Amino acid sequence: MQMLISTLIDGLNLGSVYALVALGYSMVYGIAKMLNFAHGDVIMVGIYSIFVCLNMNSLPVPVTMLICVAVCAVLGFTVEKLAYKPLRGSPSLSVLITAIGVSYLLQNLALLFFKSERRFLQNFLQLGSIQIGSFELPVISLVIWGTTLVIMIVLNLLIKYTSMGRAMLAVSEDKGAAQLMGVNVNRTISITFVIGSALAGVAAILYAAKYQNVDPYTGSVFGIKAFAAAVFGGIGSIPGAMIGGLSLGLIEALTIGFLPESLSAVSDGIAYALLVLMLILKPSGLLGKKKVEKV
Repeated sequence: MQMLISTLIDGLNLGSVYALVALGYSMVYGIAKMLNFAHGDVIMVGIYSIFVCLNMNSLPVPVTMLICVAVCAVLGFTVEKLAYKPLRGSPSLSVLITAIGVSYLLQNLALLFFKSERRFLQNFLQLGSIQIGSFELPVISLVIWGTTLVIMIVLNLLIKYTSMGRAMLAVSEDKGAAQLMGVNVNRTISITFVIGSALAGVAAILYAAKYQNVDPYTGSVFGIKAFAAAVFGGIGSIPGAMIGGLSLGLIEALTIGFLPESLSAVSDGIAYALLVLMLILKPSGLLGKKKVEKV
């Protein structure tokens, strides 16, 4: 029983971080109708910023966290302006290829500056644990769950009850009509990228606090799994991203914990199998909206 509880906690931790990344995917896709495959690599850059601030410059942890979120937000804004905005009216395939190119660019820049070896973070958010009966619950787990839940609620409120949220909804429905109604489409998309990238910064903080390591390929593998989570929950849906991330994290943790050791390596394939299965059975995802195209 103790092993099961520990495995479930690990799955919820991993799933919560997947959910945060999936929220970024869903926001960008829902508003700009594009898949930003560089999103996972923005997280990798955020973790490296923590490594530089903490291990190389010994900055305080709160300052390090603020710098991480700021670096990710500025990086997202810059990528959108330089790589995606010039392709605003281009075919979706061109934007997709560009996103993959940006992902490889960030990976190779990380290889250039930090080399390929795994880097370890020292003394980042050491929060200890609390005793519940005979079981110890890491405090960082409570922080991860609480942060993910609060962010999902805040994003829902932002989109439903603010003028910027209504502008995002208008742009997601029809860019042309939104522009005719006075909505600044380019600014709305840029703000969406900044918010999504800031969420990537928060995900980087939580990932670094839990797993304490990073390498240049952390973002790519992590981003693909989070994309699978977004599709599973219904890409474009904020609650769907939450459900998809938690589901994928739990499935992956249970696979590692209870399959024989010789088969536990297939846990990385769970995300991709889940993605294929959902695309076959329910392409819109659990909470996604079906779209009818008139011809």
